[in-house]
Amino acid sequence: MEAIKAGNDTLFILLGAIMVLAMHAGFAFLELGTVRKKSQVNALVKILVDFGVSTIAYFFIGYWIAYGAHFFADAETLAQRNGYELVKFFFLLTFAAAIPAIVSGGIAERARFNPQLVATFLLVGFVYPLFEGIAWNQAFGVQAWLKSAFGAEFHDFAGSVVVHTMGGWIGLVAVLLLGARRGRYSKEGAISAHPPSSIPFLALGAWILTVGWFGFNVMSAQTLEKISGLVAVNSLLAMAGGTLAALIAGRNDPGFVHNGPLAGLVAVCAGSDVMHPLGALVTGVVAGGLFVVLFTATQNRWKIDDVLGVWPLHGMCGAWGGLAAGIFGSRALGGIGGVAFGSQLAGTALAVVVALGGATLVYGALKAAIGLRLDAEEEFNGADLTIHKITATPEREPSW
Repeated sequence: MEAIKAGNDTLFILLGAIMVLAMHAGFAFLELGTVRKKSQVNALVKILVDFGVSTIAYFFIGYWIAYGAHFFADAETLAQRNGYELVKFFFLLTFAAAIPAIVSGGIAERARFNPQLVATFLLVGFVYPLFEGIAWNQAFGVQAWLKSAFGAEFHDFAGSVVVHTMGGWIGLVAVLLLGARRGRYSKEGAISAHPPSSIPFLALGAWILTVGWFGFNVMSAQTLEKISGLVAVNSLLAMAGGTLAALIAGRNDPGFVHNGPLAGLVAVCAGSDVMHPLGALVTGVVAGGLFVVLFTATQNRWKIDDVLGVWPLHGMCGAWGGLAAGIFGSRALGGIGGVAFGSQLAGTALAVVVALGGATLVYGALKAAIGLRLDAEEEFNGADLTIHKITATPEREPSW
């Protein structure tokens, strides 16, 4: 029976890893559909190569920092219990690799390729695992302190804060250090609209992410015996709430509509295992509206050129999700309990501090040492031709 259990758990978490790996295609197509045509190839290449770099950084450094585990034993040892520990690494890697995938959408169309790969290695190898270890592996005694101070540890079941808040706030730093795309904002205060290049591809990316998210959330149980249908239904209702709120607040805009379910899913990750479904619905509704309001303010009022809105979507909706877990996870509002709002607030704030500090060190050093963005001519020609020497579609048909 023990052997069967080990095999089932390995298969369970492997399927989750595959589903979250598939979500990276969603990141790629969401970015491809949002950027201008001259940067579509770059979106696809960047997400794939970032994943490769993330794998190396997390395998050799990040996983050890977060969990104190490494894979330098012989293969026979690694294969014990059906290789469950290896597949657990694979699953958690797909979460870690979401950090550069999130950042990628914010810095699109004007970031240099190689400096971003260096940033990916440093973020996934050092910055992200620091907070991951605090939240999910009792590092530095932070969780013990929160429990003694507020009566419960910081709770983040599937990464609203650990993954999304971290990714969104790191992305904000990168966007601010890069500056806006040339021509986006004039000195006179005018704003040049850069509409999405392909709503169908944007929608495809959103759908891939939405479907994969049920692996992201449900498989965060990590063993078959801990699987919960509550997580699945809470994710579903938060997705629906985010979609409808974005539809209304965004006045039928398809970009907002397709980011709405993502906002709801970002927010529900943290408390999906402890909330009542009605609490999850409210969490998603608030997240969908929050994304529309903050995306509009970021782009138009504050003139921050966050291309895909990664700070509103991941940074702020993720932070809301961390707090929502402390609100709707409480028994008073129909939740399972075992959460404390004080711990949720403190843990979320700590994630923001780690993200801001780590991103400032990484991107600040890279900007000073080698520079972060394309020059004016390269940006005018587009990231596709400048970096990859090819466009997504030919300018003209060949004559032969």
